[in-house]
Amino acid sequence: MADIVIREVTDNVWTFSRPFALFGWIHVGGRSTAVRLSDGGVFVVASTPLSPETKTKLDDSVQYIVGINAVHNIYLSEFKKAYPDAKLLAPAAALARVDDKSLVFDGAWGRDPPDTKYGFEDDNKDVAFFHAKSSTLIEADLVVNLPGKEQYSKSSMAGQFPFYGPFGKPYGWIQQKFAAAQVADKDAMRRDAKTVAGFNFTRIIPCHGDVIEKDGNVVWKEAYKLHLEES
Repeated sequence: MADIVIREVTDNVWTFSRPFALFGWIHVGGRSTAVRLSDGGVFVVASTPLSPETKTKLDDSVQYIVGINAVHNIYLSEFKKAYPDAKLLAPAAALARVDDKSLVFDGAWGRDPPDTKYGFEDDNKDVAFFHAKSSTLIEADLVVNLPGKEQYSKSSMAGQFPFYGPFGKPYGWIQQKFAAAQVADKDAMRRDAKTVAGFNFTRIIPCHGDVIEKDGNVVWKEAYKLHLEES
């Protein structure tokens, strides 16, 4: 897949970035992220195709395949077929939306008891995954950083959209309003936003847009300011 950009962002953390257009015309880019865990296995957030280049980089050490939110489920089936012994995990909402109904999920956040342990908790925390060793937060759509220059760097498409500007940035009042508008359970979002804000991360790897390499915790607190300021 000639348009994919594979990069070791920091020790034992790799990104797989490529073009992706929402609804076929909104160029937001896509990204999978893989982490080599302390036991040598690989934890992969599967949000892009399992290209030959991706498979070569991941080798045969994949232990966990993760659909990071309800809609990032397109490629779970091909990852599971390639790594049948890996545990497949996703939010409960993804189970009904995935096209391949034959998939068996080993764990589902929101379905399983809240204290369920899946085996990677010493390395990563929560569905907005905190990899403590590299001070990295891995998430899907909670924070975006558009345009995705890296994701389109090997593509003939520009990866631009007329309204990016402040709309695509992870901070400022537009991101704050957008984050607030998407919340169904304000109490849960306030609780979880505070939990993430308490993690000691400097980097944010989103699925859409460029990696935020520094001041990630500051960016998160600004993006979720409206929730964090609520009593």
